[in-house]
Amino acid sequence: MTATGFESVRAVADAILYEGYLLYPYRRSSAKNRIRWQFGVLTPRSWADAHGLDDTSVAGSAESWWQQTECLLEAPEDAAVACRLRFLQVQRRTVERRRPDGTFEETGALGAHLPFDEAVPREFDFAAPLAELLAGERRFTVRAPAGAEREPVEGGRITRRRLDVDAIVTLSAARCGPPGNAAPSPLYRLRIRVENGHAADRAAASRDEALRWSLLAAHTMAAVVDGAFVSLLDPPQWAERAARECANVHAFPVLAGPEGARGIVLSSPILLYDHPRVAPESPGDLHDATEIDEILSLRTMTLTDAEKREARATDPRAAEILDRVDGMPPEVFERLHGAVRSLGPLPGPQEREPDRTPWWDPGADASVSPDTDAVTVDGVALSRGSRVRLRPRAHGTDPQDRFLDGRTAVVEAVLLDVDDACHLAVSLEDDPAAELNRWYGRFRYFAPDEVEPLADDRSVR
Repeated sequence: MTATGFESVRAVADAILYEGYLLYPYRRSSAKNRIRWQFGVLTPRSWADAHGLDDTSVAGSAESWWQQTECLLEAPEDAAVACRLRFLQVQRRTVERRRPDGTFEETGALGAHLPFDEAVPREFDFAAPLAELLAGERRFTVRAPAGAEREPVEGGRITRRRLDVDAIVTLSAARCGPPGNAAPSPLYRLRIRVENGHAADRAAASRDEALRWSLLAAHTMAAVVDGAFVSLLDPPQWAERAARECANVHAFPVLAGPEGARGIVLSSPILLYDHPRVAPESPGDLHDATEIDEILSLRTMTLTDAEKREARATDPRAAEILDRVDGMPPEVFERLHGAVRSLGPLPGPQEREPDRTPWWDPGADASVSPDTDAVTVDGVALSRGSRVRLRPRAHGTDPQDRFLDGRTAVVEAVLLDVDDACHLAVSLEDDPAAELNRWYGRFRYFAPDEVEPLADDRSVR
């Protein structure tokens, strides 16, 4: 796989790389921008050990000194495997005032310039034949080098400094055991392990200091020539057991590229669907993929002139957002108002209730009662207090729900939405915060076909 192959997923990969880099209102003084770098942070091992960072979950928001990707690959042994590691390297920007004697001193501001931590994108490519990876692991070491640049400005200068960031990438592969059904071709488990390779003892460093030797927003891509990857979110039946055995730590791989393509996987610290893409209506990155472009653009327009000046002085990417929003043509802004991705049939006349109570007044409709209503699943009436096992759908659901597959839960309410679709509000049985979430009314929601009634259908209250 050439670099051009990876370019087909760059837009999504860049969104991951800069997710949370700088949040609205894009000012350095904003509380949201004082604690940064939330995903895919791989710190020096000494610092991670000193702070007890031993989490081994899939959560990419958990800081660690390593991450691991395991994915399934159908290919002959002579297939070529390529991998790309991408991350951000902190670049500290300081502003220095020129003294009368010609020397410089750091200052908190210099005209329209402010000190701030920027970041430099880094990427490294590796490749190996599958046969070599089956024979033994391949270990690669890389370094994003230290550096410094100075830029003269009126009254002084701007200095940008970076420290060495070291990484170790280990590639290996193993044959999968016999599947439940005959596989169409040999199946292998590909492992990509990324470690922070910084060797010095940084246990006593502050987080801000440790981040200067860290990989930020670390993620990987893998590609195969003459082979294909298998979806871990929706594996074929013959690969289900092998998919369950994949151990992914602080990252999770999904199929990338056009719908139906299986030549590339993107392993991200942020959970994604298979074949993720950036909405074609989006005119540019806002560094907050959980937001709606239209709302965030409108908010940005409301910033005062003083706030915009600070945002522009904070970071060039903030200035780029302001320029784009302030100069957005009406036709581009109109596209942000919404788009229909799929259509479904409307219910027929016999399926509609002609005199239904308005949906916006939940207390006025005596025909529904979430606390007492029931829905029948596999011949069992489920209502508040029923115990179920969660079986999330592979498609059309939140990808995070897939990691709850097999967990047991208690039904808290049976709900109908405005389209008369039924939903079960549930609490996980082994969630230590279940009582608190119940008090707040914070539940997880599943369709009836995403749960299995448990034989022991007792109420917890």
